[in-house]
Amino acid sequence: MSAEFDPDKHRRYETRWFDDFKLGERFVLPSRTMTDALFLAFQAASGDNHPVHYDIEYCRRRGMPHMLAHGYQIVIQTAAGAGEFPFMVEDSLIGFLDQSSRFLKPVYVGDTLYAALEIVELTPNRTTGVIAMKSTVHNQKSELVLDGTQRYLVRKKA
Repeated sequence: MSAEFDPDKHRRYETRWFDDFKLGERFVLPSRTMTDALFLAFQAASGDNHPVHYDIEYCRRRGMPHMLAHGYQIVIQTAAGAGEFPFMVEDSLIGFLDQSSRFLKPVYVGDTLYAALEIVELTPNRTTGVIAMKSTVHNQKSELVLDGTQRYLVRKKA
């Protein structure tokens, strides 16, 4: 007879603690093509009603090839929850502290985005530490369209 099932042991990764992470570790997030449906969903969720985000003819009259993505629509492509990191810190994560972003190139309907996070700073405290990650989003032309930073407070192993 097999051992009894324990839902707490049903995990993708063993918990990693602050001291288990290394500078330069990279977390690749799933690529995503920006479709009309994603633009519509973002507009509905954000309430942003500027026509540059939903009216293709408005955009064309202003020289754009298609509807322009909202900046926050690009930022959400860097959500750590889309990758492996949150599964690694299920028991050690205290919180998401902050994020910053710079928008470097426009993103239009039809662009495919490739997001990644990379550990660029590890700041130890007494019982915790702050993991700073550089966030990047490239498009299908290998152009960097967004960069920024995210910081997480993570426990050290007891």
